[in-house]
Amino acid sequence: MADIKYYDVILKPVITEKSMNAMAEKKYTFLVHPSATKTQIKEAVEKMFEGTKVAKVNTMNNDGKTKRRGMTFGKTAKTKKAIVFLTEESADIEIFEGL
Repeated sequence: MADIKYYDVILKPVITEKSMNAMAEKKYTFLVHPSATKTQIKEAVEKMFEGTKVAKVNTMNNDGKTKRRGMTFGKTAKTKKAIVFLTEESADIEIFEGL
């Protein structure tokens, strides 16, 4: 496995209606590096966002979709999504404020 630093783990937040509704329950959704583990994701969230404490992390791997252009077939990149559950006394993540 490659040596992934904590700032390379989280790629971008997922902004959907379902993920926005889950923020009321302190659940935040991120796209993460495909080879990142749950402990690496937990460490990255706690280091990047001050005052946050992670209770647990759920991850899901999404395979790339098959795309076609004419007679040529190809696949899009694989992705990994993580849902991060924060503890009750934890601070909220600021990047989601005002969305």
